[in-house]
Amino acid sequence: MKNIIRKLYLPILLFTLSQFSFAQKTAIKGTITDGKNPIEFVDVILKSTADSTKTANYTTTDVSGNFALENVTSGEYLLQFKLIGFKINTKKIKYTGTAISLGTIILQEDANQLNTVVVNSQKKQIQKTAEGFVFNAVSNISQSGGTAIDMLKNIPTVSVDADDAISLRGKTPLILINGKNSAITDMNQIPASSIESIEIITSPTAKYDANAESGIINIKLKKNNLNGINGAAVLGGGFGAKGRLSSSALLNYKNDKWNVGLAYDNRFAGRTKSIEGDRTNYFIQDEHYIHQTRSDQRTEGLQNLKFNLDFSPNERNTFSFEALGNLENKDNEETLKTNVYNDSDAFFSANQRHSSEIQKAKAAEFSLNYDRKFSDDRKSLNANITSSFNFGRENTNIDTNNYDENGMLIGDTFWQKTHNYGKENISNAIVNHAFPISEKSTIETGYKGTFRFFNSDFQTADLINGDYVVNPLASNIFDFNEQINAFYGLLNSYSGSKDNQKWKYNVGLRAEQVSNNGKTENGSDNFSNHYLKLFPSASVQLNLQSDEFLKFGYSKRINRPDLDDLNPFVDITDALNPHSGNPYLKPEIIHIVELNYNKEWDKYSLSGNAFYRNANNTIRQYSTLQDNGVVLLQPQNIGNMVTYGVEGIFSLKPFSFYDANISLTAFQQNISATNLPQSEDVVNSAFSWYGKVINNFVPWKDGKLQIIGNYNSAVATPQGKRIPIYNVDMGFQQKLGKGNARLGLVVTDMFNTLESGYKNNTLLFKSNRTSKSDTRALMITFAYTFRSDFKEKLLENQFSTE
Repeated sequence: MKNIIRKLYLPILLFTLSQFSFAQKTAIKGTITDGKNPIEFVDVILKSTADSTKTANYTTTDVSGNFALENVTSGEYLLQFKLIGFKINTKKIKYTGTAISLGTIILQEDANQLNTVVVNSQKKQIQKTAEGFVFNAVSNISQSGGTAIDMLKNIPTVSVDADDAISLRGKTPLILINGKNSAITDMNQIPASSIESIEIITSPTAKYDANAESGIINIKLKKNNLNGINGAAVLGGGFGAKGRLSSSALLNYKNDKWNVGLAYDNRFAGRTKSIEGDRTNYFIQDEHYIHQTRSDQRTEGLQNLKFNLDFSPNERNTFSFEALGNLENKDNEETLKTNVYNDSDAFFSANQRHSSEIQKAKAAEFSLNYDRKFSDDRKSLNANITSSFNFGRENTNIDTNNYDENGMLIGDTFWQKTHNYGKENISNAIVNHAFPISEKSTIETGYKGTFRFFNSDFQTADLINGDYVVNPLASNIFDFNEQINAFYGLLNSYSGSKDNQKWKYNVGLRAEQVSNNGKTENGSDNFSNHYLKLFPSASVQLNLQSDEFLKFGYSKRINRPDLDDLNPFVDITDALNPHSGNPYLKPEIIHIVELNYNKEWDKYSLSGNAFYRNANNTIRQYSTLQDNGVVLLQPQNIGNMVTYGVEGIFSLKPFSFYDANISLTAFQQNISATNLPQSEDVVNSAFSWYGKVINNFVPWKDGKLQIIGNYNSAVATPQGKRIPIYNVDMGFQQKLGKGNARLGLVVTDMFNTLESGYKNNTLLFKSNRTSKSDTRALMITFAYTFRSDFKEKLLENQFSTE
């Protein structure tokens, strides 16, 4: 009985608080439907007929389609109802001080947008596009408080393992921020509270970067569009193994010509992590079996400051400036214990290695943008210049002690220092222009220049006779420069009428000229690459009905190695398992074919994909056993890989109080490792799958409950596989008062099951490794807004679950 009372206590408390919240007089109310079902998240905007450019009042519909406008002064107004996928509905209202009930208002679907919206029951959660879909951050309350990584973990078709590696269909996607390449590559540097939406592009046309083998993830940051002064504030706290704290504040002012916004986010947390590993070296007698245990105690902090300024001198021209600043620090105390045994199972050696790591990173991004609109909405012009900088500093003090088989200290402590300083700058210059060439055809064309500069300074020093002496064999400076100039042209056309398009097709070509070079200061590595490649794309879509279509597409893409893959420095934090990059990697060339089917019903929708991918010079991490018993992990061009599979997103809303989204990705990989000297070591065939279930409940008025389950099957690596991972997250929100305040509760990794690991088995060695972080955590968040369209976007992720 006590357990039942304990479980019911929090919901009862939240419900009671909502009933005691201050109530205000309702002036105008009503219910919005599509003729069959209520519609949530409809923008309800009240404007004075005397000045229709200014918003007099604003709200959104709840899960039952209801809305209420309060504290309205007497007068004549225009009342607008807006939602993506529906035609704008406008009504004239005369308010005299007596409450008005408008009854049920039906929104009509917009035929021009119908083919871009698939999920009818979750218009605001998932919006289907021609290239993929958009997932709006507002819908993810189960990840209240964290980073972009946590948000991505709960997005359909996206896989994030326990080490924060992101993949689409088994490969790493290209990640953009606001549609542009950025030096902010660590998704833990972006708090989810600053994210407006995440676009998943699995079928990019020639308009997009060719460097997107499995697709593109575009993270769009928040930007207010409501007139007047708007603001929001959030405060959250909780604990996993240690305490966590977060807060955010947003302030914005907008009128007809100017839009000025300022936002600040932060989060601070203590973290723990444990790792256990075993390795057997088959043909080494002394260091035959190795057992390791590692314990991490970490503190981390993240702060973001964002500023935006828009100027629209008229309705056709807009100039924008955006600036983003980021400060991140991670301090980690790591203890690694190693025991080594010979091939007779007798003790050989033991040591304990303690490292104290201090990491600090500063990032800044600046963007200038120009948008030109025309009377013909098929014509557009956009120009953009961005530049982002990332400065990282990592200093590590290491002490190593050796022990005998009885645990007694042998000899003196060995002291080391390392530092790894990195500087990176990425700049983009972009111009896009679209124009019609006939009634049914348009052409898109444009240019994108990407300029990247990277410098990494790695140094190791050993304590000798009381002084730290730099080790020249383990110290170096690496410089990398890259310039990519891309031009594209894309033809879009259709048959039939504008409102009833039978066939839609596009054909495009992208040309990318690449020049890059890298070298180390001591001359150990020096390379340069110069090449021009063409990337065609084409697709054809058959609209079977207004709510059903088939689409077939082809594209050629490239996967260029990133900086972590190219950086040649060897990380020696774990002396027996070091890892490094490979500056001589070649880019992958990939041919992709896809077949897509989409269908909508009244309460259900389905989006299915079948895909085939053929990649040459596939880049994969590969482990090599050295003569001294050390295993070096390094990326290699292993050979050719063929991947084929299916992907599906199924959405349903069987009841007014419940809806769900189910996604599944399954694929087969066949590997031909012809580039490796020991190709017989490589796994040549593997099947993998992963899926998500997002459940949304409305237990009572103004309350929302979300439960998300994730499962990733074992994933093949070149020499073995990663272990399966699975977890369940839960989030709850309760509106207080008229909705300006909200209370949230989140439990991440409820059953504490999220961990990572791998098992390798080669001709020379076998190894196992598991890693477990304090992923289970509980957080409570309170949010308040005034005159803001951030109401539905406040309790978003500010706590990382690793």
